[in-house]
Amino acid sequence: MAVGSLVLGIIACALCIIPIPYGTLIGIVASIVGIILGAKGRKAGMGGKATAGMVLSIIALALNAFFFIVCTACVACTAATAGGIAGL
Repeated sequence: MAVGSLVLGIIACALCIIPIPYGTLIGIVASIVGIILGAKGRKAGMGGKATAGMVLSIIALALNAFFFIVCTACVACTAATAGGIAGL
């Protein structure tokens, strides 16, 4: 569980940087699963790797959520400025 948490944390951190479609959403899901696996790993006594996986997953969750919100706002502003959304 600890290694899985660590791997998911690394993957989620990479997904917030790599511009692929739906990368931030996949990163959010991966980081939530990483947090859960890290918590289970810490309860099972796998301290170091589980803690590192939880820390990476929490950082990745914050970054992915931030980039998702920023990208959504950017697309909405671009669409509103271009006249793509009626009524704005």
